[in-house]
Order: sequence, then C-alpha cells, then structure tokens
Amino acid sequence: MLSRRSFTMSSLSLLAPGLAGCGGGGSIVALPEIAAPRGPSLTRTLARPNYAQVYVEYPGERFAVPAIDYQSIEPRYLRQTVEFRRPEPPGSIVVDPGSYHLYFVESQGVATRYGVGVGREGFGWTGQAKINMKRDWPDWVPPQEMIDRDPQIRAQLEPTSRGPGVRGGPKSPLGARTLYLFGEGRDLGYRIHGTTEPYTVGTNVSSGCIRMINQDIIHLYARVALGTPVTVLPV
Repeated sequence: MLSRRSFTMSSLSLLAPGLAGCGGGGSIVALPEIAAPRGPSLTRTLARPNYAQVYVEYPGERFAVPAIDYQSIEPRYLRQTVEFRRPEPPGSIVVDPGSYHLYFVESQGVATRYGVGVGREGFGWTGQAKINMKRDWPDWVPPQEMIDRDPQIRAQLEPTSRGPGVRGGPKSPLGARTLYLFGEGRDLGYRIHGTTEPYTVGTNVSSGCIRMINQDIIHLYARVALGTPVTVLPV
C-alpha cells in the first residue's frame, strides 16, 4: 500500500530557481510493501574518493556543471564506498529517504553511497520498481495541477516537446540527469534526478522526489542500465 509520511518542509520557496519537480509522468501510485529488513545496516566506510577532484566543474557537458564547495556539505552526504548488508544484488539501487541516502550495490556487501535531498513525493511511497527510461539534461514538465495551483510557475514555463515546462539546461530543476522509475507497466511519476541546489542534499526540500548533486547523478547515471531494479525503503 501507499505509505504517506509526515515531514518538515524546508524554507525553500516552491518558486525558487532550483525548484525540483517530479511531474510530467502521471501521479505516483502504490507499490508493494518491502519485506526485507529495514535499513542498510552499515558498519563502516570503506573508501572515499578525492573530493577535490570529484566535485570540480564537470567536463564535456552540453551545459556547465559548476564545481561545488564540498566542505560546506555534511561528510556523510558526500559520495563514498560503504559496507552494505542487504539482500539486493549487484547493480541494484536502494533509496533510504529517512537517512537521505541512495546506494548503488557494487558487489556482495559493498555499495557506493550518495547523499540525496528528499521532497514530498520522495516520501510518498515505498516499494520496488525499475528504471525504464534515462535522460541527460531533461526538460522539466510540471503536472497540470502544479501549474493550476500557482500562476507564477506558469509564467516561467516555455514550450517543450512534452508541453509547457523548463527546457533541459542549467535552469532545469531536474539537473544534469534523470532516472525514471516504472512499475505495474507504467511510469510511476517518481524520479531520481540532479539538482541546481547541491547544498540541499541531506534535507527535506520543497518539492520533488530524490535529488542528487549533479556530479553524483552523472556518476550514477553512467553505471545504471535500463531495467535496473530500485528498492525504496520506508521512512
């Protein structure tokens, strides 16, 4: 069943340039509850990359991916390799909204962990799905109900191939990459995406699903194949 959770909204305005939205793919639907043990049961960090190299301006992109001041972000939300004691197979993704982490399972007992920011849609359901679509620098197309709710959003939109929205690029709330989750034969309306506000990882953000630092979503995107299974843990 759908598991709605209460959470504290951040002070970020819904109209901020970094507005994160998961819209454009239909409403989020219920998924089967997870029977696996709660949480990844981590014991220790195994390795950390050189953050001075990881979070620099990213090369070779159609649009600029600026360097970030990683020292201003809680270290637990920066990319690292960790012990991982859950049953998901290598190549799987596990999202833990309650701890603001996403795990890419590398091998038995080992995962790459990324920090994430979580919006209200990100707390909206738990269950299992698959990544059936990937896009780099995607357009953001908000759902009609969001447009109807706030005329100021409507004023910021422009034509895209999928309707009124924000074209892919440095202003897109979906950032540099987006992974689209499907289940029950349809788009669930749930996204794992980049953000123009990297310092919101580890927080409850105004809207959206699961947002990642652009350098991190680019890193994850390159390793994720279509059909990748995704498990979203309960909060």
